[in-house]
Amino acid sequence: MMSAAQVAVERMRSVDHAWLRMDEPANLMMINGLLFFDDPLDLTEVRRALAERFVTIPRFSQRVVETGKQQKSSWQTDPDFDLDAHVVEEVLPSPGDDAALQDLVSSWMSTPLDRARPLWMCHLIQNYRGGSALLWRLHHCLGDGLVLMLVLLSTTELSAPEESGSRQETESTNPLRSLFSDNPPDKKVASGYIQDLMPAAVRLLTGPAEKLASLSGWVKSGVFVPTFGRMAVRPPDPATAFKGTLGVRKRAAWSAPVSLEDVGRVREAIGGTLNDVLTNAVAGGLRRYLVGRGEVKKELSFRAIVPVSLRPLEEMAQLGNQFGLVFLSLPVGIEDPRERLAKLQRRMGRLKHSFEPVVVMQVLGALGVSPKAIQKLVIRIFGTKGTAVLTNVPGPRRTLFFTGKAMRDFVFWVPQSGRLGMGIAISSYAGNVRVGIVTDAGLVADPETIIAGFHEEFSAMLQLAEGS
Repeated sequence: MMSAAQVAVERMRSVDHAWLRMDEPANLMMINGLLFFDDPLDLTEVRRALAERFVTIPRFSQRVVETGKQQKSSWQTDPDFDLDAHVVEEVLPSPGDDAALQDLVSSWMSTPLDRARPLWMCHLIQNYRGGSALLWRLHHCLGDGLVLMLVLLSTTELSAPEESGSRQETESTNPLRSLFSDNPPDKKVASGYIQDLMPAAVRLLTGPAEKLASLSGWVKSGVFVPTFGRMAVRPPDPATAFKGTLGVRKRAAWSAPVSLEDVGRVREAIGGTLNDVLTNAVAGGLRRYLVGRGEVKKELSFRAIVPVSLRPLEEMAQLGNQFGLVFLSLPVGIEDPRERLAKLQRRMGRLKHSFEPVVVMQVLGALGVSPKAIQKLVIRIFGTKGTAVLTNVPGPRRTLFFTGKAMRDFVFWVPQSGRLGMGIAISSYAGNVRVGIVTDAGLVADPETIIAGFHEEFSAMLQLAEGS
């Protein structure tokens, strides 16, 4: 038990406070990730690994407390921190298949974290296809999806024990851990680590620093007000099956792995980047779902709210949220993949030089110190401008290991603030890509149908590529 002197208190950054206050029963601000293993994991070994590689980062043994006369949120070292309460084991009901795991994951996505403890949980799920799965639930106020993904990847090993010769050698080889140490590397060294492990993410992780450095100049030059004004006066998204009154229950689904080689083959045939191709397939999957409900007209478009990282790579150890948002209009009414891709590319091109991400980050920071009623009003207004959250994070290109067991794959889900009822996350790992979708169960009770549409759309695009 810690003494009062040992219980450190640190004021929460305003932007993180904004994400903390967005929690509501219909939309919990949790980032969820699922890691798949063909071999069963051992609970004792999982707890040992996380004790040595995860909770050594101070934020993950801190809880949120209200301090001062104005009851500001702060981080406080939990004097009663118990790792066993955060890393728990449960057995998946028979037959231990994807449907059983989908039910379990959906249930936990609808369950809030305990505010009296550090805001994360790790569920070791046994009896999944003869192996195990790790379900991570982390509150958004701890950090954005990109930094939390890197934290989780930093707990892994780069090789199996038999390849390195000893457990200590295996566990000391992951350079990502240094990003979250007391003395993190400079940008050049950190970029080298990322380049070696996940080269597709280098631009995503290193590009934002220049934007952030010139932020004050943009604000002074009068960019902030007109940019914010244009965002505020955008018309609401059209009514579709994806919008409506939200309930508490969430429903999660994920795709089968899609080969990045096949994605590259489509890209070479019809153009665009890998991200363009995958976003196009997602838009086509959403279109197919709406066609089944008779809700599609050719001119139909709705917006996906896309996170854009604004974090300098050398500041990973600070955790927290450093990202903005752009509003990408998805032309879901267009059936032809080539025509839809061309329109998507034009819209994406306009957003690449947008000031919106930086402006949104500043707005979130301001909301974090505003009365809660004002924050809820602003979030609700902006929630009408979009239909879904959409993110794409390129992951490691090689197989990683955890407690000596190969991690076969992973998928994650993003939370949806305000009145948004759908989140879509695209992630790559070891030569494959997966899509995770979470929906409000009252609006879309069958997100697996959207996933099926994504696969059908990608197969059609692949046939186009093979016939060209």
